[in-house]
Amino acid sequence: MKKLLLIGALAAAAYVVYRQVSANQAEKDLWNEATSDPDLR
Repeated sequence: MKKLLLIGALAAAAYVVYRQVSANQAEKDLWNEATSDPDLR
């Protein structure tokens, strides 16, 4: 039972880290788009 709880806790921690990395990448992409020169072709 302890092993199952440990695996669940590790999976939850990995999910939180994944969400944080994904959010940071999305914010970086948004700033890159907002601050880049417009394409006026």
